[in-house]
Amino acid sequence: MEEQQAVSSGEFEREPVPQSKLKSWKNFLGMYAGEHAAGTEFVIGPLFLTTGVSAFDLIIGLLVGNLLAVLSWRFLTAEVAVKHRLTLYYQLEKICGKKLVSIYNLANGVLFCFLAGSMITVSATAVGVPFDMQMPRLTDTMPNSFTWVVIVLAVGAVISIIAARGYDTVAKAANFMAPVIVLGFVAAGIVALVQLEVGSFADFWNIWGEGSEPFPGQIKYTIWHVIFWSWFANGAMHIGMSDLSVFRFAKSPQAGWTTAAGMYVGHYMAWVAAALLYAVYLQSPDVQQLLQSGQAPSVAPGPLAYNAIGIFGIVVVVLAGWTTANPTIYRAGLAFQAILPRLSTFWVTIVAGTVATIAGLFPAFAMKLLDFVALYGFILAPMGAVIVFDHFFINGTRLQATTKSFDVKVFGAWVVSAVVFYFVSVYFGVFLSYLTLPAWLACGVLYYVMKKK
Repeated sequence: MEEQQAVSSGEFEREPVPQSKLKSWKNFLGMYAGEHAAGTEFVIGPLFLTTGVSAFDLIIGLLVGNLLAVLSWRFLTAEVAVKHRLTLYYQLEKICGKKLVSIYNLANGVLFCFLAGSMITVSATAVGVPFDMQMPRLTDTMPNSFTWVVIVLAVGAVISIIAARGYDTVAKAANFMAPVIVLGFVAAGIVALVQLEVGSFADFWNIWGEGSEPFPGQIKYTIWHVIFWSWFANGAMHIGMSDLSVFRFAKSPQAGWTTAAGMYVGHYMAWVAAALLYAVYLQSPDVQQLLQSGQAPSVAPGPLAYNAIGIFGIVVVVLAGWTTANPTIYRAGLAFQAILPRLSTFWVTIVAGTVATIAGLFPAFAMKLLDFVALYGFILAPMGAVIVFDHFFINGTRLQATTKSFDVKVFGAWVVSAVVFYFVSVYFGVFLSYLTLPAWLACGVLYYVMKKK
């Protein structure tokens, strides 16, 4: 029954993707460019400025961190994905049992919903501009108006329906919107440079200069903060193996290189362009007054883009939010579908979209995006080490299904590595992204040692 449902849905949730359904690298290029040149970039770029980062630390840190992310996708995620062509959830089920994966899938799906919710928040700030809606502030956690609630619910409904129509629809939407979004970021960056009166590279460099004191409630970022944060911003997707669900459709592991389109167009050019928009905003008298009184100003993307490039800016922010939320909700739907295989992918994705929309009502997920992204990658990434170590050091391409429904060894490796290193972060005040790789390695090594006993 389950196998028939998987085949009829066309998403192959519980079987390898057949050769006839494989897709060329162009499908992944558009999807990654669209997903990572996205609405959240309009938040992340400005948030870097709130940490008081210097020019050298930001520009070089992003260059290195994004390269490490691309290499992780290419040589870990894509490599494993094309060998087995299974979703993350079904592959984990084969390794550690259905009951354990249900716990992991629940955590995975919920965290992805919260992430998608922050993207719905981003799009809503653009839709709200023509309605003169009060924008969420950096310190806001709750909905601040009835208009905000209505707009978030409307945006979330549209995004959820697109995501629920499956991978092909998600990929087509991304391919269609990606060029418009990229053009919008370029245009906004150029306008911001003009408004900042930048006439040379030295002027550009001096926008950040040697950095500044962080805004109230933020920590000071150095080059190491930028490198490790940008590397593991998508840690759940590459070293955490979530994108097995995407690259299982690839013809070869070479498709992993297409993630560079997302990293260097989105996580480099777009972050810098958005930071430039925020630099213009910070020069306004009202903002300077807020800073002098010890308050943190808003980082709402809609007004920032509108002030730079008008109506086109609103369109870009809305589309950017869609292209990121769509595949994120799609991934969350697959996670929930693995828990409830008798339900169609369409309906579990609608459920995921509903949860994401409710999360989008609360601005805290977007306003604290640097912290949240670091946390969700830290929690989910270690389980990816189980797949990597199983593939490269234990079973190789001969994936052997376990007879257990709950592998205590895998659960122990995941929980011990996550809890120990999270305790180190909280108790000793260590930046969480510094500990993502140690936690990932610890989980993989613990799994390997216990498996070999």
